[in-house]
Amino acid sequence: MDNENRSYTVIISGEATQRLVAHARFLAQVNEAAALRLIEFFRETAKSLEQFPERNPGLADPLIIAGKYRKLLLEKRYLLVYQIKETFVYVDAVVDTRQDYG
Repeated sequence: MDNENRSYTVIISGEATQRLVAHARFLAQVNEAAALRLIEFFRETAKSLEQFPERNPGLADPLIIAGKYRKLLLEKRYLLVYQIKETFVYVDAVVDTRQDYG
């Protein structure tokens, strides 16, 4: 497969960063260690997208163009939403799956 050895550049949007911080801040009010774990897991997960980001399923939503976004679950409750363009992976959102993120 041609993409096996391909390396991607991961770019995290300002919106995704702000949402991650908001989620971590909220979580820290209950459990600081869990908030730190969320941030560390996000870093590891985002870094993992440098290799084979196609491994994750597409985001199915009637309001989004089919095949545009992919999703990756973080810490059982958070969803990392990203798109792939050429050799770039753009992380556009971090959402709490318990909320309506439409």
